[in-house]
Amino acid sequence: MKALTYHGPHSVKVDNVDDPGLIAPDDIILRVTATAICGSDLHLYRGKIPGTHHGDIFGHEFMGEVVEAGPEVKNVSKGDRVVIPFVIACGDCFFCRLQQYSACESTNSGQGAALNRKSITPPAALFGYSSLYGGVPGGQAEYVRVPKANTGPFKVPDILSDEKVLFLSDILPTAWQAVINAEVKPGSRVAIYGAGPVGLLTAACARLKGAEQIFIVDHNDYRLEFARQRYDAIPINFDKNDDPAAWIIENTPGNRGVDAVIDAVGFEAKGSITETVLSTLKIEGSSGKALRQCIAAVRRGGIVSVPGVYAGFIHGFMFGDAFDKGLTFKMGQTHVHAWLPELLALIEQGHLTPEEIITHHMPLEEAARGYEIFEKRQQECRKVILVPGMNAEKATV
Repeated sequence: MKALTYHGPHSVKVDNVDDPGLIAPDDIILRVTATAICGSDLHLYRGKIPGTHHGDIFGHEFMGEVVEAGPEVKNVSKGDRVVIPFVIACGDCFFCRLQQYSACESTNSGQGAALNRKSITPPAALFGYSSLYGGVPGGQAEYVRVPKANTGPFKVPDILSDEKVLFLSDILPTAWQAVINAEVKPGSRVAIYGAGPVGLLTAACARLKGAEQIFIVDHNDYRLEFARQRYDAIPINFDKNDDPAAWIIENTPGNRGVDAVIDAVGFEAKGSITETVLSTLKIEGSSGKALRQCIAAVRRGGIVSVPGVYAGFIHGFMFGDAFDKGLTFKMGQTHVHAWLPELLALIEQGHLTPEEIITHHMPLEEAARGYEIFEKRQQECRKVILVPGMNAEKATV
């Protein structure tokens, strides 16, 4: 089969690799009909994630048709059309019973990213995301082996296009959980750092939850303009305004700041020269720029919700400021499975239209070009969908 494989920083290509086969009795084999390039895939692409090896198959946003099922698979059958959560969860451990699926304690053979975890079990395995998260081949491929198929695969109705439901695999539940963690409700004032796919869908979810005022911070004018037009967000370009938090505070009642801030940027936030040097020397694991802004922009007693990925040490983390303001932090990988029925219903009812952020459809064979376009923000790219077997003439590039 064809699959996108890693060959070093900024070097990926579509290779012919062995077809996957069933390993465990509750595995399925999925024929992929649509997959996407995620912002967190760029961390892998840039060589920023330890445990990423030559030949690894990327991709954790995918869906398709079940073509083979192991003897213990009861919840899906051959021919079913399903979306696959990027988190691999067993459904029966301590954390899964709490619906904290991304903390599943039985699927990850790796160690996770925690530096000081002691004897605590690692988090759940993830598709296509390094040996830290199980080394499970990802979904930017023609076929995928899906473990724990009685828990993960989520059936979707044929009446909904792939584009409408594909993002149930990751970025829509991630945005939704970020907004739930931020306790957004009618009348809330919210700031979102990052206008990438997760940031844009976070704006959509916050607006649906009744947010009165949404600020969105990025340095790509075309993404900010989309957020303004589509979600009535107030755009702030940090290349033109080097202290968005100050501007946000000045534009909230009583100069109190917003009720909640959502960091949809993560550890590769554009930081200071000092942070760039520290990161290059491996002294710092993550840039603290976005988090410092979040702590500054939120009101006293407010919430900082962090769906953006972080790892290791952070330079200049203003913990004293957070304490002084009495802030609450909520963060972590998404418990995808917990949100799927609710989100599918909102899509079916037309309340959420996640497909609107898509700008590019490309054949899987052109995935390397898709990564380049997405990383460099070429052609006003917001989101790239890869379709195995697509005729190149039908690509929207």
